[in-house]
Amino acid sequence: MSGVRHLAAVDLGATSGRVMLARVAPGELSLAEVHRFPNRPVRTGTTLHWDILSLHQGVLDGLRAAGRQAPGGRLDGVGIDSWAVDYGLLDADGALLGNPVHYRDARTEGMAEKAAAVLPPERLYAETGLQHLPFNTVYQLLAARQSAQLAAARKLLLIPDLIAYWLTGRAGTELTNASTTQLVDPRTRDWSRPVAEALGIDLSLFPPLRRPGDPAGELLPQVLEETGLTGPVPVTAVGSHDTASAVAGVPAAPGTGAGGPDTLAYIATGTWSLAGLELDHPVLTEESRRANFTNELGVDGTVRYLRNIMGLWMLEECRRSWAAAGTPDGLEPLLAAAAAAEPLRSVVDAGSAEFLAPGRMPERIAAACRRTGQPEPRTPAETVRCVLDSLALAHRRTLAEAVRLSGRPRPRTVHIVGGGVRNELLCRLTADACGLPVTAGPAEAAAFGNVLVQARAAGAAQGGLAALRGLLRTAQPLRHHEPMGDQHRWQQAEERLHG
Repeated sequence: MSGVRHLAAVDLGATSGRVMLARVAPGELSLAEVHRFPNRPVRTGTTLHWDILSLHQGVLDGLRAAGRQAPGGRLDGVGIDSWAVDYGLLDADGALLGNPVHYRDARTEGMAEKAAAVLPPERLYAETGLQHLPFNTVYQLLAARQSAQLAAARKLLLIPDLIAYWLTGRAGTELTNASTTQLVDPRTRDWSRPVAEALGIDLSLFPPLRRPGDPAGELLPQVLEETGLTGPVPVTAVGSHDTASAVAGVPAAPGTGAGGPDTLAYIATGTWSLAGLELDHPVLTEESRRANFTNELGVDGTVRYLRNIMGLWMLEECRRSWAAAGTPDGLEPLLAAAAAAEPLRSVVDAGSAEFLAPGRMPERIAAACRRTGQPEPRTPAETVRCVLDSLALAHRRTLAEAVRLSGRPRPRTVHIVGGGVRNELLCRLTADACGLPVTAGPAEAAAFGNVLVQARAAGAAQGGLAALRGLLRTAQPLRHHEPMGDQHRWQQAEERLHG
């Protein structure tokens, strides 16, 4: 048993968190969910917060469950990944100064314009390479500039770093997530002091940077007692932005990826669709900025060159609206009806910020169709088909532009990972839209990428990303979708939206 490692992957998503237990041995990699818990935002007054204490309790419960299934109640490691951009503030005693604010909160409205008044968008992009999103960390910090909380803060921790701090008592800032703050230079892989100085942001609030694979401490005695685990249990910095871990968990073929002869094209699906390419250097051109592509940092010196698309958030918001109106329907019947609905009857821009806020999603989709002179969806099935056709169309457009702007060869395959893998209609439509084969899986790519980095740090796996991904290709069943249908119809649909 000396070659076997039992590793816990804490994977926090926008709607739920989970703790996965992995068994890693020579030639073996398996993963099982041991605990899942909801992630429900809470509105107090006019502010939307994350319930971070509930999430932390869910992590502790998950580690306890993992320990019950691990031999001798002992884990060989823990890694944590989550969504990006949001943070918690700590005072001089290390106490949390209020629940973190949700990125969908309205406080960042108008902040991009304030930033542009002192730092032109062209310069900001040339320094950080980050896609303009209204909730980027820099805009959140500008919105909080006059707050008592920020004035009292002595430390700022991004969400996975905050959970790691509570588990270990050691503070750090993991690089892949830090790269989403719009305060990191993707060329130097360090803080961009010119940007911070121009925007009046105090970089001393951030603890030292960590890279994936760096040690992040050990579980505190009180955490061991709470979870029933046998210590010591090391915590390892992984690709703590869940998309960084998800891309590390893409089962790409040898030679595919950053610096290789073949292009790695991926779509990490879930609440968001993050579609792009894995590169070995950032693309910081003005044309790239105008196309709203981002250069986020990945595992092993890679760059995730991608664009954010609204993702299955649109579908889930539609279902929430229908349930609130008293007309709920199961997902599978909806998808079956959508598959039978007229294809490409109406499409919307799934990258538009008009779909960012919660509430009344079916009505907003109908309004967008009306504005572009297209038929409004009349039934839930037609609305779902509109959403999925629109996502597939956005995947097509984003990947084609990423190839053109990066100068990489056209990919041979598109990899879809994450929760959207379970939506077979979306995977099939993406293959049709892109005109490329789609390999779907694994659904738990973020947890697998998390575990692979831990396993290498623990000596249970060797080599670079290509070698780590090789373990996935043999450990996970994958589905393949060949493109079918008329590419001309997809081109016509794109022209209806973008000219």
